[in-house]
Parts: sequence; structure tokens; C-alpha cells
Amino acid sequence: MIALSLAEIAATVGGELRLAGTDSAESVVDGVVDTDSRVMAPGSIFVAKPGAETDGHRFVGAAVEAGAALAIVERPVDEDVTQIVVADVITALAELAREVVARVRADGDLRIVGITGSNGKTTTKNFLARILTDEGETVAPINSYNNEVGAPVTMLRVTRSTRFLVSEFGAAAPGSIARLAGLVEPDIAVVLMVGMAHAGGFGGIEETAKAKSELVSAAMANGTAVLGIDDSRVAAMRELAESRGMRVVGFGQGPAADVRAQDIEVTAAGTRCVIEADGERIPLHLRVLGAHHITNALAAIAAARVLGVTTADAVARLETVEIAERWRMQPMGSDRVRIINDAYNASPDSMAAALRTLAQITGPDERTVAVLGAMSELGESAGEEHDRIGLLAVRLNIQRIVVVGPEARRLYLSAVGEGSWDSEAVHLPDQDAAFEYLRTELRDGDRVLVKSSNSVGLRHLGDRLGELFS
Repeated sequence: MIALSLAEIAATVGGELRLAGTDSAESVVDGVVDTDSRVMAPGSIFVAKPGAETDGHRFVGAAVEAGAALAIVERPVDEDVTQIVVADVITALAELAREVVARVRADGDLRIVGITGSNGKTTTKNFLARILTDEGETVAPINSYNNEVGAPVTMLRVTRSTRFLVSEFGAAAPGSIARLAGLVEPDIAVVLMVGMAHAGGFGGIEETAKAKSELVSAAMANGTAVLGIDDSRVAAMRELAESRGMRVVGFGQGPAADVRAQDIEVTAAGTRCVIEADGERIPLHLRVLGAHHITNALAAIAAARVLGVTTADAVARLETVEIAERWRMQPMGSDRVRIINDAYNASPDSMAAALRTLAQITGPDERTVAVLGAMSELGESAGEEHDRIGLLAVRLNIQRIVVVGPEARRLYLSAVGEGSWDSEAVHLPDQDAAFEYLRTELRDGDRVLVKSSNSVGLRHLGDRLGELFS
């Protein structure tokens, strides 16, 4: 974070400053700002966030031991550290982020990119950060820091020398993206796609589309909207963007895209295509598995071009990326038994894309194995969407379908109903049972996809299998 006095921070967050030790109102802090006491270092600011299972106020002492110089709290705690007492620490965190980014932006060099979409946000963020890092100091979220805590914490990592801030915005509910993006008013709003992920919490896909469009509304007027125009719901956001005086750059595979991909080829070594923009045709070999990641690469290239990076430079930098993120189409195991651990999260769209990738990268003498868990937050659509994935797995001729957990049983029944029987499809109660089954079932030449929503936790099963067959 940039250097601010305790008095400035207290005024920004509207809190009561309670000094400790030798501190004065003019004492300056400029360290890490976080809700996690484990990442504190000398000069840090600890935000004591209350939670459903624990309370950050209990960890102020640990934060101080690690070097925290200031605690932002909702009630005073009995620790020898300066504290700012506020009504709501999450609101205080957001207001501090707003002020810090505004001060850095006033220097004139900071450019801000906001990214949202039902799938692909984190991968696109990582791709764009890789491209921009060679241009100047770039701040981007760790993992999927895209909620009411993670987004402001990321924003607070900017310094006076930061040139680019890449923010990822998730939507917990209608209005979430508007609030988070409104803290910084991005210069560039990137909307990837609208899918069924979290649709249960919004009341349907049309409401999800409205939530994603909040990023375009919250971006800087006369800025740029980078839209995935292969998705009709995203393409429809052009009217909103243009009504705000924004330039629109489209990406996709269709002829109307300003940045598009042609001649896509998926292999076990990655995905190849040709990037077309402004009459140029530049080959891209993306080492990240899956054709769906070409869309994420297009979004990153399109946003980078708006920021002045050439297409050739953007492509060259993307070719150095080996994995999108841990647990996202992450190759593990060995050539003997290859594990693809893609169980950080799952939606119907990403589940279908991962299954298609498994089928595409498996050779004629190899066997496809899909280890699948439940997809969360689908609301009333959950049963139908699990049915659809079971049908797709069979129609893609996935040779072994291993369904894990009671929440995913309907996926198993759908696969059996479509013709996957006689041990081609099995249903197991939990990860341990699945591990014991797979350790004897898997054989040389197997290509294994592990996929589920984060809450199901199959990413840990993927890690265990990867280690077993490494």
C-alpha cells in the first residue's frame, strides 16, 4: 500500500483512532493490508473481519506478533497496537481501497482493467497479468480474489510505481460487481461470457447477464468495453457501452470479432490457433490445455492491445504460460497415467468444456476417465444440468465415468440411462472411496479428468492421484 498517516486512514474509513505505544496521528504505515493474520509483516494493517465460523478480532494478537502496526476493528481489543474502530470493517476496507487507488491514479500513470464472466475470469486475469508485467509494474489478484474482501485487498497492493491494476470481479448477488468495480471505475471492462454458474443465486441466466453488465456500467465513461461477442448476451452489452461513450472491442471466433481465433487445434501438448487482428495473422501455441482457454487468451490479447501492447508481443508472452492456475486444467501424474486436475470450480459450461478437452487430447490407444463431482449454486436448474453433463460424457464416449458424492448421483444416473453401464460408470460415496477405486482401476495409457465445484473438494483427490502416478 502507499504510505498514509494514521490520521489519513482514520478519516478515510470514518473510524475512531485509538493510539498505542509511541504512535501519533502522523505516524505512517505502508505495509500489506489483509484480513489474514498469517500474511502480516512489519508495518502491515490487519482488518479484523467477523465471520460465520470465526472472528478476526481473536487474531489481532497474532497479527501484532507478526508485525502488524495497525488493526481496523469493529470493537476495541485488548492488544498493544493502534486501532481504528469502525462500524463495519468490510466497508472500511473498501473505502480505504477506493482512496488509495484514487491517489495513485491521480499521478496519471495507473490503468485499470476489470474482468468478469461466468467462467474464465481467473485464467484471463493471469493471462493479462503475464502480458502486462513486461510493460511495467502490474498488480493482479492472488488466486480468485474477486469478492468483497479479495478485490479491495488486491487494490490495496498498488504503489506509486504501479502501472496496471487487473481486478477480477465475481458476483455474489445482484449489485456485487457494481459495488466492487465502482471503487475504481476501470478504464477497461472485460466481459467474457454469461453461463449457468451461480444462476441459482440470481434467479436465472438473464438475471446473471444483468449482473455481469454491471461492470460495463461501473467502468469509466469514455473507456473501453472488451466483449466476448460469440455470447449473444455479452454482445448485447455493446448498446450499454456505447450509450456511455465507450469504445467497444469484440473478441471471439466469429467474423465480427476485432480479435479472433482461427484454425483451433487441441492436443495433449496444448492448443494451437491463429490470432487475427487488424489484418495480421499470428500463430499462437498456448500450452494451457483446452480450446476454451483460447477465448480467455483472446480477451487478454484484446485488453492488452487497448493498453498499447502489440498483438505479436501479447502472443509471445502467452506462449510462456504453462498452466492457467493451480487446479485449473493442471497436468499431473506422468506420461503413463496423465491426471488433469480441473477441480478448482465447475459450472455446466466449464464441465462440458473440460470433458470435450479430455476427449480431444486422448489418443486411439489411450482410455478416457472422468472423475466428476457436483456442480454447486445452480438452484432449480441443478438436476437438469447434472443430467446434461451425464449425457454429454456418454456421447463423448468417455470410457470410465467415476461420479463422487451424493450430490452428484443424478449425473451418474443420467450416464447409466444413456447407456454407460456394466462398470463403465460407477458412483462412489466420497473421495477416499474414489481414491481406493482409482488406484487399482487406472492403468497405463489412461487420461484422467478430475472436475467438480470447489466446495466438493475433488481438487485434493486430483492431487493425491497426481502424486500416486507421478
